Amino acid sequence: MERLRADCERCAGLCCVALPFARSADFAVDKPAGKRCGNLTDENRCAIHARLRVSGFTGCSVFDCYGAGQRVTAREETVSGPQLFAVFRVTRQLHELLWLLTEAARGGGRPEAEASAAELDALIDGDVAALLAADVEAWRARVGPILERVSERARAGLDGRDLRRGDLTGKHLRKARLRGATLRGALLLAADLRGADLRQVDFLGADLRDADLRGADLSEALFLTQPQLNAAHGDSATRIPDTLARPGHWPDHDSPPSAPAPVRRAKAPRARGAGGRGGSGKGRRGR
Repeated sequence: MERLRADCERCAGLCCVALPFARSADFAVDKPAGKRCGNLTDENRCAIHARLRVSGFTGCSVFDCYGAGQRVTAREETVSGPQLFAVFRVTRQLHELLWLLTEAARGGGRPEAEASAAELDALIDGDVAALLAADVEAWRARVGPILERVSERARAGLDGRDLRRGDLTGKHLRKARLRGATLRGALLLAADLRGADLRQVDFLGADLRDADLRGADLSEALFLTQPQLNAAHGDSATRIPDTLARPGHWPDHDSPPSAPAPVRRAKAPRARGAGGRGGSGKGRRGR
C-alpha cells in the first residue's frame, strides 16, 4: 500500500497547481486549474501546510492523491504544462481505484482484483495519449462489481442493515450497532457516530464530512479511504484500519463530550460504481 500513499516530498506540488479551488467553506479563495496556489513556495511546498484548516483551506487537508503525485512527477518521458496536469488528474482517479482493488485483494477478491490492478498499472505507466484517453467511468463500472462481491462475502451472516445511498445527515447514531451494514453512497454529513460499531461496514462512496467518529470502531471497515477519514472528526479512541493514517487534526486523546458539529449541507454527486463521493474532495476542487 505504500506506493498508494501520498508523499509530498517526492511530488512537484501538482495538486496545488493542476486542480481548481472554488471559494467556499472549504477554500478561502478561487483558483482556476493550472494556476499555482498562492501558498505554494518556489520549492513546491505548501507554506501553510501545518495550519490549513485555520487558514480556510479545509478542502486541502481532506484531499489525498493516493500516491498519484509522486508517480506522475517521476515519469521518465517529458510531460509538462497542461498535459502534465491532465495526466495527474487522470492518474489520481485511477490510483483511487487501485487503492480499492488492493483492499479488495486483501478482503478475499485476490485473483480478479489483482488482474484489474495490473491492467491499471500498465495503463498508467504506458503511453501518455492512451492514458489521457482512458475512460475512467468505464473503469469504475468494471471495478464496482469486484468490490461488491468482496463486500457481500465479508458481510455474509452479519445481518447488517442496507442503508446505501441513505440520507443520514445529522442523524444521532451514537453507539449504534451497525456491524455488517452497507453505507455505500450514503450521506453522513455531521452524523453522530460516537462509539458506534462500524466493523465490516461498507463505506464505498459514503460522505463522512464532519461526521463524529470519536470512540467508534472502524478497524475492519470496508473500502474506507483516507479522504473520508480526513473529512470526519475522531480522537485517540477511534479505531481505524491499519492501512490508513490517523488524521492530523484529530486530538491524540479522548475528547470530552460536546455538541455535534453543525450540519454543512452541500449538493454532492451520487456514488457511481467504484469511488464516487466520500469526502475525497471530488466536486469541491473541480476534479
